[in-house]
Amino acid sequence: MTYSGHLTEEFNAVTEYFTPRVVAIANGQYVKLAKFKGEFPFHFHAEEDEFFLVYRGEFNMCYRDREIPLKEGNFHVVPRGIEHRPYAANEAWVMFVEPAETKHTGDLDTEFTKSIEQQVAHLR
Repeated sequence: MTYSGHLTEEFNAVTEYFTPRVVAIANGQYVKLAKFKGEFPFHFHAEEDEFFLVYRGEFNMCYRDREIPLKEGNFHVVPRGIEHRPYAANEAWVMFVEPAETKHTGDLDTEFTKSIEQQVAHLR
């Protein structure tokens, strides 16, 4: 299967904050888009690193001991096993890449948790 599209159009299809939308699959990795606004719970991924790229807006990647401010065009990698949470005072559009088996809420089940089936439903 081949994937192509327009990022702005794909982001416009995202209607809930912190709800990933898979837009492509490459080498066992999901390329996901999400809109961030507010505070996401602290969580970690025991086996996976996460790559984040800010497409629009800004947010902070918060760790227990510091915050990394990220603006449009900035990217950041969260190392596996490190507790983190994104926080956005205003809406931010974020692309992230993670292995297909990664649960986006890491070690937690929260009101934000969306199944892989929900994240890829539009691709079918």
